Amino acid sequence: MPQFTTHDGVRLHYLDEGTGLPVIALAGLTRNGADFDHVAPHLPVRLIRPDYRGRGQSDWADPATYTIPQEAKDTVALMDHLGLEKAAILGTSRGGLIAMTLTATAKHRLLGVALNDIGPVIDEKGLDVIKNFIGRNPVQKTYAEAAKARAKLWAHFEGVPMERWLAEVQAHYAETPDGLIIRYDPKLRDALLATRAQPAPDLWPLFDALASLPLALVRGENSDLLTKGTADEMTRRRPDMIRADVSGRGHVPFLDEPQALDALHKWVEQLQ
Repeated sequence: MPQFTTHDGVRLHYLDEGTGLPVIALAGLTRNGADFDHVAPHLPVRLIRPDYRGRGQSDWADPATYTIPQEAKDTVALMDHLGLEKAAILGTSRGGLIAMTLTATAKHRLLGVALNDIGPVIDEKGLDVIKNFIGRNPVQKTYAEAAKARAKLWAHFEGVPMERWLAEVQAHYAETPDGLIIRYDPKLRDALLATRAQPAPDLWPLFDALASLPLALVRGENSDLLTKGTADEMTRRRPDMIRADVSGRGHVPFLDEPQALDALHKWVEQLQ
């Protein structure tokens, strides 16, 4: 199992697959490298997928370190561990916020950034949804029950086969005799609530700092986290940004939709 140890003694798991251009795929807040299972076969790159501290197969840590700045440092530490002078970042949700943070701390290490349904302004409606489920095990007792529940509750996703929902819940829950268990430290909830108790920072300067880097944005047309207005302002500021608004998708697209793949392939071409 590939892993490395951070400066503070936390063992972090990662996958390193493929050859060529190195792309580090950073997952959503509560998720792990499995976020990119659907898109991985379609990207002609060396795809590196870490599990953040406290998530997936990585060690749980002090909840005070479950922060975006720390996760940005862990990303650079992974690059150092792999001997990568530079890499591109494909960031889903929280992963995109980490990518933008890296523009302020390690831009010279970045080849480019692709953002999946995230921008400098996060809609409060989407944050409220996250706050309601984070740190809690689902009420469903089996993968099959959870997949059916997700298909019903996630009405902002259209045309998703049950097999996809089943793959999603299998990736992000463990099935036990007592029911389903989240694959991350429940104390991540405390870290999120502590962050939300403080004024939201202005992230537009971090987005603007992406200037000169190849940039792509994939947005779910029905997203409750990244509004069309924010995405339009991102496009205004970066008219060269590759953009795809994926129909029938909310937060977040799976990234193997035709519109998403077209945008990502164009982005990879720019990187090369």
